[in-house]
Amino acid sequence: MDQVLKLKYTLDALFGSGVSKNLPKNIKITFSRKNGRMKTVTHEEKLLCTLRIDGGLAISPYFAQILLKNKKFKENCLEVNQNAAPFVEEGKSVFCKHVVWCGKNIRIASDTPILYKNKVIAVGKAVLSSSMISDFNRGIAVKVRDSLKSRNGESQS
Repeated sequence: MDQVLKLKYTLDALFGSGVSKNLPKNIKITFSRKNGRMKTVTHEEKLLCTLRIDGGLAISPYFAQILLKNKKFKENCLEVNQNAAPFVEEGKSVFCKHVVWCGKNIRIASDTPILYKNKVIAVGKAVLSSSMISDFNRGIAVKVRDSLKSRNGESQS
């Protein structure tokens, strides 16, 4: 099977059908030498995503910003308020009380982009589902895995 097509199917399965249309054309895929599986996907020397062992994708904030052009993808995101944005950019977790808006496709352990003013500031793993995040006023909603300022100590905008 064509690896780009496999990546597109995975994107559509994880984030909603049609999201893969925003995948850049000239991507570079690296493969594992041991088992021949897809490891990382890059575009213009910037990391887009890495393939997890379970078949899921760990997307980067840069890739999340590209995919955000699709309206369906926004349902996998959540937006934080002004008070929490600087901390989330540094790689701190998102708490329920700081969530302003939450997409309906967020599930426990899903990859969740975190937005502030419609710009991706971080990507993390959801601890709670979208309905729980909306209902609760305390506790961690998303554990941040990768953020804009966590790399090299500077913004990657």
